[in-house]
Amino acid sequence: MGHGKLRKFAENETFACLVQPSTQEVLGVDHPLKGHWASDFFHNDKPIVLELGCGKGEYTIDLAKRNPSINYIGVDIKGARLWKGAKQATLEQMGNVGFLRTRIEFIASLFAPGEIAGIWITFADPQIGRENKRLTSPRFLDRYRGFLKAGGVINLKTDSRYLHEYSRAIAECNSLDILAVTTDLYNTAADTLQTHLSEEEVKSLYEVQTFYERHFLAQGYPITYLSFKIDHEGPYQSPDWDEEAWKDEDHHAFVVKIQ
Repeated sequence: MGHGKLRKFAENETFACLVQPSTQEVLGVDHPLKGHWASDFFHNDKPIVLELGCGKGEYTIDLAKRNPSINYIGVDIKGARLWKGAKQATLEQMGNVGFLRTRIEFIASLFAPGEIAGIWITFADPQIGRENKRLTSPRFLDRYRGFLKAGGVINLKTDSRYLHEYSRAIAECNSLDILAVTTDLYNTAADTLQTHLSEEEVKSLYEVQTFYERHFLAQGYPITYLSFKIDHEGPYQSPDWDEEAWKDEDHHAFVVKIQ
């Protein structure tokens, strides 16, 4: 491990905005902050929104700056990436930003029913051929339902048509309320995108570009956006969709094939 990562890991320990639970604190047990993020971490009663797979935290930071009446928590397992967002939030004394270093598989151990107002998933691994690891799969939607408020919304922004089409198919086959959908965000005018988002959130959707987003845009890949409510009774069903066709068209699958 390089000295740069070691330095970042050491500095991470000093950031009050960064929570790094051990496996023992979240594996089959409830973390002490579960149900108490508002009172014990943010010390206010503002709504809480998650960004899953937040990377360096660009979206988490920007959304928090634009929407001071909302608390944001960026979740990722990579400590060296989280360091950047946590350091910025610390230096700028941003009271409505938190970061959580954990595997998203453990998310149900960290948040209580009704504790979270919404979720952003930005440029997640499409997990081609591995549905149970996909962040919009029935396995994960069931976890999110356990802590999202009624009417809670999933916002998915991705360069992967495979992930986009799968997520759209799962929303449709489970009769979930799709609020907005586009397969080419930057060629879709903001005022024509039917969405639940606030004006500032729409600005973030178009104006904030993560490291990976810039990389894929430079290669000519369009960016997609999908939002849907996950209110649903009973188990979520996997969709009957043309997986092979979208796998063949997805540049992520191509990268896997040539490696």
